[in-house]
Amino acid sequence: MSEQTQKNNPLHGVTLQAILEYLVASKGWEYLGEEVNINCFQKDPSIASSLKFLRKTPWARTKVESLYVYVKRKEAQKPNNN
Repeated sequence: MSEQTQKNNPLHGVTLQAILEYLVASKGWEYLGEEVNINCFQKDPSIASSLKFLRKTPWARTKVESLYVYVKRKEAQKPNNN
């Protein structure tokens, strides 16, 4: 991929662990379990078990990455409350 393509890729340079940690910190496990219907988000969730599952399940990883991009874009649209 060209540098221009990567420059426009919101996932470039962001690890799956960082994505998951961000979503858990900002939205919580319950939200993740509602948005992405997988057991590792709904029953005794942990970063480690979720990473293990997401790394070997491409469709679930794609959903989590898409959710991350969606959440980040929504947050970027919010006006600053400073």
